[in-house]
Amino acid sequence: MSEMSRRGALTGALALLTLSACASRPRAADPAGFEPARFSPWTDSAPPYRVYPGDTLAVTVHTAPELSGEYLIGPDGRASLPLAGAVMVAGATAPEAARAIAERYARTLRDPIVEARPAGFGSQRILVGGEVESPGLYDLPTHRIGAMEALLLAGGPTIRARRSEIVVMRRADDGGLMMRTVNLVRAERGGPSDSVPLARFDIVFAPRRGIAEVNDFIELYVRNILPIDNAFAFAMANAVFSD
Repeated sequence: MSEMSRRGALTGALALLTLSACASRPRAADPAGFEPARFSPWTDSAPPYRVYPGDTLAVTVHTAPELSGEYLIGPDGRASLPLAGAVMVAGATAPEAARAIAERYARTLRDPIVEARPAGFGSQRILVGGEVESPGLYDLPTHRIGAMEALLLAGGPTIRARRSEIVVMRRADDGGLMMRTVNLVRAERGGPSDSVPLARFDIVFAPRRGIAEVNDFIELYVRNILPIDNAFAFAMANAVFSD
């Protein structure tokens, strides 16, 4: 993947992940200096799938079958449909995408009944950052992986990484940002594993000083960029790939 392509992909991932990334209920107490109220409570339940650029959306217009078909979601998050034109669907669940398309068709059709479902999936990427050899965006393998495997995709943690507090962040179903830690040292010594299978657009962060370092990451890259703009996202991409 070229440098510009990687930066563009990172821009899209960050923009989608950070939409409405606001605080909700606090988690249990953590080390001094860490602010748990920034995060939504972690849940392992899978949120409804949201379509993203590169996915294919199967659209069925029951009241006008000739308009039905499968449509690719472009890099701008829009799907181009006959009569409806370009409709923004990125980040939407299938029912939400169907409603957006029906609202557009309502301009030309009477009481359109629309159904939508994901029919194909684009690249499944995660962002690996912090104290790793090669931070950046990485494609998820076909099998499920955890934080340790994600760090290996990025060349492995550096000797400065705090392996007992590897951070995993994920967008919550309510739009907030969830966070949990993974103790790789305990797992490597044969202890119980507290890893979690990674999902699309998860962030795996290897801190140097400990969990309190997440504050800086959130302040710079999430909390102060609502809404995020492309200029900032590309600036972050430059920072990620400059080392």
